[in-house]
Amino acid sequence: MTPKLKEKLKQLPKEPGVYFHKDKKGEVIYVGKAAILKNRVRQYFQSPDRKDAKTRALVAEIDDTDWIVVDTEMDALFLESEMIKRYKPKWNILLRDDKSVTYVRIDMKSEIPCVTMTRNPEDDGAEYFGPYYGKTAIMRALRILRKIFPYYDRPYTGRKTLNTDLGLTPGIEVEKCTPREYKRNLRRLTSYLKGNRKRLVRDVEKLMYEAAEKGEYERAAEYRNQFFGLKGLGTKIIFSDKEFLDISSDQALGELQQFLKLKKPPVRIEGYDISHQSGTNVTGSMVCFINGTADRTKYRRFKLRKQQNNDPESMREVLTRRLRHLEDWGKPDLIVLDGSVGQLSAVREICTEAGVVVIGRDKSGDHSKNARIRIVIPEGSDDYRMVELAPDSHIAKLIARIDDESHRFAIQYHTLLKRKDALK
Repeated sequence: MTPKLKEKLKQLPKEPGVYFHKDKKGEVIYVGKAAILKNRVRQYFQSPDRKDAKTRALVAEIDDTDWIVVDTEMDALFLESEMIKRYKPKWNILLRDDKSVTYVRIDMKSEIPCVTMTRNPEDDGAEYFGPYYGKTAIMRALRILRKIFPYYDRPYTGRKTLNTDLGLTPGIEVEKCTPREYKRNLRRLTSYLKGNRKRLVRDVEKLMYEAAEKGEYERAAEYRNQFFGLKGLGTKIIFSDKEFLDISSDQALGELQQFLKLKKPPVRIEGYDISHQSGTNVTGSMVCFINGTADRTKYRRFKLRKQQNNDPESMREVLTRRLRHLEDWGKPDLIVLDGSVGQLSAVREICTEAGVVVIGRDKSGDHSKNARIRIVIPEGSDDYRMVELAPDSHIAKLIARIDDESHRFAIQYHTLLKRKDALK
């Protein structure tokens, strides 16, 4: 251990949190969670002979360690997931036995929604939370929340079950509540999942007193149970404010600002791609990253009005339609296209008019995960500059993550339309 690292280990707190192991370059190489940071992080440097070869190799690369203190183990669980998603540390991939991830799915469009978990999110209009690493931990967290916000964990059948008696369902099957009341209660759960705990506690407390003043004592009791249930969790919040690190600490965003000579770090970055099969079922995707993290609630998909085998023109249609929504969808600080000079030339004018910076990623047909990270930057009035980034640089990792997600989302919608056509 270096003297700097030894000193850091002395400062470790006894609270739960998420830790970041870094190499000599300052690169985050591993992210982990801990119930007690002091104990967990120190374990890496104790009894090396008892550790497997991979863990010993990881420890050999650790030059520095940082951490974020959170309030509960549940907090650490979900923060760890987001940080792995953001930084994609190489040792998390090498050390993890279970490569699968889990999403929480809630379809509020259904008449009586259920809360389920899935490994493969679909483009079906439902709301997905995640991905999370470690299915058992997510199941445990949801069980805790279900006692406060009862929900169905499978499609509603109308039959009474043991969960009805245990108070784990809203009780529509025994006329304890209506579908409308259940949805209202479920929105509180989704609000909690999105990190609005403090506001939710205030709202529930207000509803409790209002119901009591109106003499609606059963409803007041329901709100009272939710209020004290939330308070009883302490600050067991999912997606805490601490998860969203100060943007200045995200090296990729800071480097992008300098590299592209932007006025500020790009808080909102959108990625776009086109997918089709010989000009049929042409679709476009828009993915959105806030502070370097994917925000699926802001994704959009486009079915192209003009079906053609012309990616630049299709990209122009997608961007034209998107830029009409700057006020209601928000204005991006940076747009990343899956494409090169052709796609950029098609959209450059409309992006300039909207005051939006746009760049492209030139993969030259290589859509593998090992594709080189080459970006195309507009310069002057009609010139372009191509830059190949080091694959292990912060900017390259962020660009690749955005581009991969826009590519996946476009293909997903294209596949859905192709299946619908096959059923006609």
